[in-house]
Amino acid sequence: MKIKNIKYAAVAIFLGLGMSSCSDFLDRPVEDNYNTENYYTSDDACISGVDYLYNSPWYDFQRGFIKVGEVMSGNMYWGSSAYMNFSVNGTDQDLINMSYSLWAVIGHANTVYQSLKGAKASEAVKNQCMGECLAWKAMSYFFLVRTFGDVPIVHNNSDNIKNGDYNTLSKVQKSDVYDYIIMTLEKAMSLLPKTKSTTGRIDYYCAEGLLAKVYLTKAGVSGTLSKDDLTKAAEYSDDVIKNSGRTLLANYEDIFRGSKNASDESLFAWRWTVGAHWTCQNTLQSDLAPEGFDENGDCWGGWGGPSVDLMDAFGISPATDPSKRIDKDIRRKATIMMAGDTYSYFWRDHTMKNNKKGFSYLQFWYDKTYNKAATGQCQGPCGGNNVKNLYGDNADHIAEMAITPGRMANALATQILRLSDVYLIFAESEVLLGNTTNTDALKVFNAVHQRAVPTDVEKTSLTFDDIWKERRLEFAGEGDRWYDYVRRSYYDVNACIKELAAQRRNAMWNCDTAYKTYYESGVWDGSQIEYDSKTAAPNVTASSFTLPYPTEDVALNPNLGSNATPIHVDVRNTYSY
Repeated sequence: MKIKNIKYAAVAIFLGLGMSSCSDFLDRPVEDNYNTENYYTSDDACISGVDYLYNSPWYDFQRGFIKVGEVMSGNMYWGSSAYMNFSVNGTDQDLINMSYSLWAVIGHANTVYQSLKGAKASEAVKNQCMGECLAWKAMSYFFLVRTFGDVPIVHNNSDNIKNGDYNTLSKVQKSDVYDYIIMTLEKAMSLLPKTKSTTGRIDYYCAEGLLAKVYLTKAGVSGTLSKDDLTKAAEYSDDVIKNSGRTLLANYEDIFRGSKNASDESLFAWRWTVGAHWTCQNTLQSDLAPEGFDENGDCWGGWGGPSVDLMDAFGISPATDPSKRIDKDIRRKATIMMAGDTYSYFWRDHTMKNNKKGFSYLQFWYDKTYNKAATGQCQGPCGGNNVKNLYGDNADHIAEMAITPGRMANALATQILRLSDVYLIFAESEVLLGNTTNTDALKVFNAVHQRAVPTDVEKTSLTFDDIWKERRLEFAGEGDRWYDYVRRSYYDVNACIKELAAQRRNAMWNCDTAYKTYYESGVWDGSQIEYDSKTAAPNVTASSFTLPYPTEDVALNPNLGSNATPIHVDVRNTYSY
């Protein structure tokens, strides 16, 4: 925990929050005249006062979101990164930024929640906004406990000021932290409206979907699966599925387009905007897209990309003739761009060789008449590059979101919890309870799977492995896969270690040579494409599933050290909202 920033968050209730205003989801009160008496005096002020929790405090988590969620899990190759070989230590800057961001969310959510209590506004809007604060606080704690394990509980910032204990807080046992998250979400649900939002705001069923996922994760925290927790996960997810009024989008690719930022499928998302001030914007395209992907000179992600192991999971290989490659699962192209792929929603202002508008993967690398920034070399280290979290070029951003992006600044929402996740949570809960032929579980599993693979016959029974693989393919590139491993490691760590150690996490050599020859001659020869089998598999152990606290924080507060014993807290009798 970034202790000095916990102190900052604690005093923020008196000084005002150090966030500047942006438009849309970041309309904060001006900091030099902000106080609860003269700002929260209307429904509109309450809504604008909570909007920024949807983006700005999360800004510094973006890189850690990918490195932990995708690189550590084996979904993405990122060169010599410590996240590739499980050697991350407490001085890693992305880890430090991630920790800072998550604690900042909690500090700000606490502050706004307390401020809203005295707002002069309608009860309905006050409750809605207070519920949103608590939902985001719960989400931040959910990331913290799954990343760092035992973590302190900061319930009320002003209490830390009064007690002066922000540098002596003890870690709390992760089982108790899960109880705290559950209590926080229950309170949020009591405040949030059940009416479905059309703008991407969190409602009752969004929070309930997260509660289902928390219960599924908590179910194994004792080392064995809890039937009671699994039953709760099934009940809450089933309620969302049946009563939220939300449905899956028909076209999987649409989920990740800016025009669908606030679709039915989006339960929790970071809702970015392009404004005059830093931290309100999405910057993921810079880290994930290849050089020249947009006009702003801010893309450097070509040398990383989806892993060979993820390609294996999709049943495809860069060594296959692109003209003969069979994509059984439509999620592959929406996740991994490869030789032969074209996209109508990227580069819609460019003309490909076939005279159609759009983006051509090979033409992008090798044709300067099509791409002035063409490098002449395919950078994809495994023969492919990322698709999710990319908006394209300026024309694409304007077409989808009606605003112009800036350098390292776009408004594409980052999906954190989707409706299909709730579907698979229900299916997994039922399977772990032994209900492998549950009619409702089969229905929702088949809905997710057949959207992606419509030619497959419906499942008539389910296994854990069915759902485990489905989750990987459904959410690859969305920062979630590592946390599936963490959840499973609570009760089946050896299976997680075995799977991670067996992954093909290394680069695929000579893809550029084969791709360039194919582009120039039309003749495919993939015989020289070779997997790097010389780089040893990473040393993954039981301790790999908990990341270390930032070194600076442990130095300031030894209670956060790896050898420090976490305390037990009776959450229900200690805290209340």
